[in-house]
Amino acid sequence: MTIPSLVTWLQERTALSILAPNVIEAIAPILEERVVSANQCLVEEETSADGLYILRSGRLESENKSDRLRNLGLLPGTVINLQALILKQPVRDTIVTLTECEFWFLSAQKFQELIEQYPEITQTFSQQLARELEQLSSQLSFEQERQTILRPYLVTKAKRGIIGKSSYAVRLRSQIKQASENRQSVLIFGEPGLEKDNIAALIHFSSSYRRKPIIKINCSTLQANGADLFGRAGGKMGLLEAVGEGTLILNNIQELPSELLQPIAELLQTNTYIPVTRPGESLAEKKTSQARIIIISEKNIAAIASLVGHSIKVPPLRVRKGDLEDLTNYYISLICRAKGMKKSRIVPEALRRLQAYDFPNNLRELANLLERAIVQLQGCADITEEVIWPSQGKKKQFRLNLLNAYPVLRQFLRSSWWPDRINYGFTLTAFALLNVILFVGPQTRSQNFALNLFWAWWWPLVLMVFPFFGRVWCAICPFMIYGEVTQKLSLWLFPRQLKKWPRQAAEKWGGWFLFGLFALILLWEELWDLENTAYLSSCLLLLITAGAMIFSAIFERRFWCRYLCPIGGMNGMFAKLSMTELRAQQGICSAECTTYQCYKGGSQKGEGMETNGCPLYSHPAQLEDNRDCVLCMTCLKACPHRSVEFNLRPPGIELWTTHVPRSYEVALLLLLLDLVFLHRLPEIQQRLRFHLDLTQFWTHFWVSVVALSLPALIPLVGYGVMRLIYQATQKIKPRRFVELAYGYLPLVLAGNLAHYLRLWLGEAGRILPVSFATFGLSGEGLPILVVHPAVTAFLQGTTLVAGVILSVILTQKIARQPFKLLLAQHLCTALLAIGMWKIIVGY
Repeated sequence: MTIPSLVTWLQERTALSILAPNVIEAIAPILEERVVSANQCLVEEETSADGLYILRSGRLESENKSDRLRNLGLLPGTVINLQALILKQPVRDTIVTLTECEFWFLSAQKFQELIEQYPEITQTFSQQLARELEQLSSQLSFEQERQTILRPYLVTKAKRGIIGKSSYAVRLRSQIKQASENRQSVLIFGEPGLEKDNIAALIHFSSSYRRKPIIKINCSTLQANGADLFGRAGGKMGLLEAVGEGTLILNNIQELPSELLQPIAELLQTNTYIPVTRPGESLAEKKTSQARIIIISEKNIAAIASLVGHSIKVPPLRVRKGDLEDLTNYYISLICRAKGMKKSRIVPEALRRLQAYDFPNNLRELANLLERAIVQLQGCADITEEVIWPSQGKKKQFRLNLLNAYPVLRQFLRSSWWPDRINYGFTLTAFALLNVILFVGPQTRSQNFALNLFWAWWWPLVLMVFPFFGRVWCAICPFMIYGEVTQKLSLWLFPRQLKKWPRQAAEKWGGWFLFGLFALILLWEELWDLENTAYLSSCLLLLITAGAMIFSAIFERRFWCRYLCPIGGMNGMFAKLSMTELRAQQGICSAECTTYQCYKGGSQKGEGMETNGCPLYSHPAQLEDNRDCVLCMTCLKACPHRSVEFNLRPPGIELWTTHVPRSYEVALLLLLLDLVFLHRLPEIQQRLRFHLDLTQFWTHFWVSVVALSLPALIPLVGYGVMRLIYQATQKIKPRRFVELAYGYLPLVLAGNLAHYLRLWLGEAGRILPVSFATFGLSGEGLPILVVHPAVTAFLQGTTLVAGVILSVILTQKIARQPFKLLLAQHLCTALLAIGMWKIIVGY
């Protein structure tokens, strides 16, 4: 390279360009060419410089032992040792060649001679160093101010990753990865206690800007004018400016002062903001923010969601029960390490208790609960069920699991005795014999013990069972036993695939079918005097049995029981008043169960037995009321995780908590209300002083139709009055009739039971002499237990009074409205009870 070309190169490519041209022209001729091979140490820090090096070609790297982050690649044109030679100081950095390098070299001695000849070299570079020092000082001052502003809000690291293997955890990790790949703003929302701020930190520290600062601000603490966030014009910088290219987390955005909503929206849309000015001053110029904004909220805010680039919904812990074991083990390790303890182990029973809990405060509550349990251990190695005591969720309040309280009960219900041995060892044969006796034996209740059992024993006892055990009768019902036998025989004789349930049509029309069938049965019972005609009572039983057998031969499982059986419909409705329920712990089912054997059936698994699944296609964890559970305990036998519970509970609690009203059930309820009056037509005639000849079929028919229709109008009229009161006052709108009608349920049950108490207390005790009379024998001298009519009347009256009181209480619970607004329905309840009292008790 010629001297003029070298001068030009020095002026254009090196730091010597600040020198006067005559100085550069004096330097160029005395430069020597030097070649250094790769991986050689050119200069070592803390040593004296041997000369001035100017890189012509090749690659160098500068290192500093005291500052590992200062590893710099040096490009052609770099002047090496200039500062050390001018200031006569040791070299600051070690410089190593990465490739073979060519240098222009000037020895230290010649450079000092040059400085003596041209003093302006020292002066020029001293002035430059002074300016750099001033700039560095200013930058340092800025950084100190910036750090002072940021320090209270800094997030130093993410607490933890996303723990778990569930689909929710996998999706959350994927969303975090996607958000970390760009600089778009993020909205993270979810319930309290989900560590949403930790997710924000994970997004930041997973991004390429991880070395930049990240700060978290609670929106409730921000000034209404936004000065701490946006800064003041000509004054103190705000957090947005201080964080630079870092990340700003706005925590609990729902608590943001309303005055800041528009500025935050503009920041999200345009990345610009306006510093705060003093009153009377003109608006400051807009500034551009380089920060990434992450917003945290407890719910999805539509106005914000439309402005951000990513929206992440954090799933609550109650839907991530599959991750609960991993989370529990992680928190136990964390807590034990912090306390200097040996890691504890959680036993399966304690884990199941956690899985049965919904954790309203999510991860925070889980951590606190486990810490509390570990504190209670007192040196024990295992966290047992006794030291895990989460608060009860709404579905678990006021419940006692009888299976845990009485292990013998669990053993019995899981045994072959319930209900198979009872059904196939006794009921199957007994039902056939009873029907034979009804057909061939005497035809009156006073001489046929089968007729006595059906009307004086079965009806009152099954009504009395409802408040205690719901639909338990359906578990040993002979109708469906013969249906199951028919199903098995038909499949053996004609192997085929039974039809699936037409669920949609059955849900829509099944209830109305059983309502119509029940109404026809009641008319048949009244018009043909089934209570006193044995063979007709048998025909009624066989008719229902035939329905069960026919539909069992067509459809799988117990389609007839769930949708079409009139007795089952009545049982399902009254079962809502029961003080017991069969349910399953949703947490355990969702966390541990993968086969759903209680629902679909399957082979033996663990302590779960081989079963064909629920005969009514009901999953115990999804039951909201007792309507679709016949207490056959198939699910209890099939479950390998001890999830199924048989709970003692407040009677009828589902009616004001989880209940879903159905119009056909209300129609059936009103039909059973009318039934009380239908059964008492002679007493009604006597009270009203009618003289209708009920021996005439058509007269009896029309009177029966009126009796099955007229009483039901009273609740409808009462509801109409409530609607009129609402329209006149416009205070509180009453709930729908289909909801409030269930308030009459205790009265309807009480009225039917009061009617049958006469038969039970007056005739059931004659079963021994009636049994002898059935076979033509004399029953004289055999014991008879008959209650005095006054006692019967007292019990009937007490039952009706209890029905009124419970109906009023239940109506208030269902409606959750003032007593005076529901007064019309309460008066209707009292009016119906008075009518029942007159025709049943008699005085």
